Amino acid sequence: MRLRLPSLAPYRLRLVFRGAFLALALATIAMALYVLWEEKQRSYGNYQYSFLKTKEQIAAKLRHPSGQLALLNPPTPDEKATPLHPVLLPFSAIDFDDRHKVRHAMEMAGCLVQYPRHGSICVAIGNDPWAGGFIYAAGTFAGTSLVPHRIGDRSVGAAHRVRVAVSLRGQSYRWIAPFEAMGDAENAKSAGTHGRLTGFTDLGDQAIYTRPLKDFRGWVWQSAECAAPAPVPVEDGDCEKPAFFSLRLPVAVLRDALFQKERPVWPPPDLARIEVRIAVLAPGDGAVLLDSDAAGAMPPFSLNDLAPLLLPGETLRIGKSSGGELLRLDGADARQDESWRFIRRLIRRLPVEVQDAPLAAEEAIATPLGVYFMRLSADARSVDQALSAVATRVSWFVGAMLLAIGLAWLVIDIGIIRRIALLTRRATQLSQTVKATGSAERLDLADLRGTDELGILANCLHDLLHRVKEDVERQKIRAEQEKDLWHAVGHEIMSPLQSLMALHGAADDNPSRRYINRMQQAIRILYGSASPSEAFQSSTLQVQAIDIDEFLRNVAANASCIGIGDVRFTDDKAPLMVRADEYSLEDVVTHVLRNADRFRRPGTAITMSLAAGESTASVLIHNIGPPIPDELVGRIFEYGVSDQPDAGANGNRGQGLFVAKTYMAKMAGTIAAQNVDDGVCFTLTLQRAAGE
Repeated sequence: MRLRLPSLAPYRLRLVFRGAFLALALATIAMALYVLWEEKQRSYGNYQYSFLKTKEQIAAKLRHPSGQLALLNPPTPDEKATPLHPVLLPFSAIDFDDRHKVRHAMEMAGCLVQYPRHGSICVAIGNDPWAGGFIYAAGTFAGTSLVPHRIGDRSVGAAHRVRVAVSLRGQSYRWIAPFEAMGDAENAKSAGTHGRLTGFTDLGDQAIYTRPLKDFRGWVWQSAECAAPAPVPVEDGDCEKPAFFSLRLPVAVLRDALFQKERPVWPPPDLARIEVRIAVLAPGDGAVLLDSDAAGAMPPFSLNDLAPLLLPGETLRIGKSSGGELLRLDGADARQDESWRFIRRLIRRLPVEVQDAPLAAEEAIATPLGVYFMRLSADARSVDQALSAVATRVSWFVGAMLLAIGLAWLVIDIGIIRRIALLTRRATQLSQTVKATGSAERLDLADLRGTDELGILANCLHDLLHRVKEDVERQKIRAEQEKDLWHAVGHEIMSPLQSLMALHGAADDNPSRRYINRMQQAIRILYGSASPSEAFQSSTLQVQAIDIDEFLRNVAANASCIGIGDVRFTDDKAPLMVRADEYSLEDVVTHVLRNADRFRRPGTAITMSLAAGESTASVLIHNIGPPIPDELVGRIFEYGVSDQPDAGANGNRGQGLFVAKTYMAKMAGTIAAQNVDDGVCFTLTLQRAAGE
């Protein structure tokens, strides 16, 4: 026994729609995963490339004098821009008497602390202890034309001056250095002003009481160009001009420490605790042109400034080859709370072709005080954190797309597909009910009716089924009425026919008796049937062997009795036996003759001929007249078909040829009509009797 699988045809539409939406959702998820995998692949490659680039940038920065300055002066936890502390220069000493050399050295080293209004100061020491225990100071400021101090004048308040203070190891050193011009004063307007800063011990007032300090050296150079256009006109047309100064500060404590041991300790271990303050004062009680302790100071480059160069997951270690680690910097990590855990796990599981092992690189940086190492390490898997944060934000869009797909599916499935399935199921139940009982009362479409397309279809079906139901009921009533009518007609006609049979019962009255028998047979066929078509189709014929030649000769001879004149039968007067019911065959020929008589040309005859075959005999009935219309050739044998308008009103029900075809089929014969050159020819084919 073969297992019969259920058919999927009723569910095809639902499967197509749901499969389409499922495929769309899966394609959206697959697209998101592919983009995420591709982005991870690209991010890993970029991370490795950026790692090498970061290593080269940091190494180049540290090999620069500004980087070496940062190496020689590692940052402290509480480092501030002010007060100033001397820094160790990557140079052994500075030629402070040469403006270009000292400025180039300070700018190359990057030790200048920047202040507002064109101010900057660098306080430093050389890396060679035998250059002397000096502190170097250099910087820039902006002011009006420098006013010199007259040599021999004890008051310095009328000139530009520099006040310096150094504090270390519990001792303080204070100097005041007024500006003393050098060179031609007439040439100062075009070439600028320069002069010496002569150092004196500062006692706290505007007067000097000691001789100039021999080891204190200072210079200042002022440009002839204005630093910037003056917003407010200055008296006598003077403007602020940039100036550069250079100082060498003799600190006795540092110099004495160099000669206390065989090998001096340099730089001093307390270098970060030495405080230096420098102030440039205008003549009189004017404003301070430059103050090293002023607010808004910007410190020079420090090793901490390398942190922004590091990528997430990168770690930078800096130290001396002969010592320990001086500094460790870590790249900023992506915030864990910005990403979802399942997204981080998903990204971690995505495979990549590039190597995801930790990266490491090391560089040696040579300085005048030794070799420093720079170790940069990174974990490429830290890319997952940054990528997960981005994926978390993008996942809202993917979720919104999936939600839109789900809503569209729900709207179509609930609003359309479910109603179509319900309509289909109810229509199937109706079809089964109609086949079983013939009743269409169980179909209820009230919940499916509406104003949309499907609702309009449900409305139309509801109205149509209501109309069909009414038509069926009317048809049943009409069938019952017709049946009662045939019962009444059959009953009323059958009695007179019995009387006629008694009157024409003589043997010599054969034609009359023949027609009375045909009438009784017709009444018996129609009696008790719901409709004529059912009566003819359900009739039973008595098929027997008859002589078709004699039969046709009698029909032609008696045709005038039924109002059909000039019917001719051409034969060779040879018996030909066929299987047929005599009365039914006579009805068939009569129906054909009546149609031929109605359409034949006036004055022409209807001819009948007989053709014998091996197993069949054909009766040919021909009339001269108009041909059958092409659209009726294949339909003239159907019940109710007639070429005359209002055929029923004229007594023509279109059932003559239908009866002829039905009877011929019951006698195992056929009937056909065809147009010939001069009219129409009907062909009746019958089976020959056995032995003929």
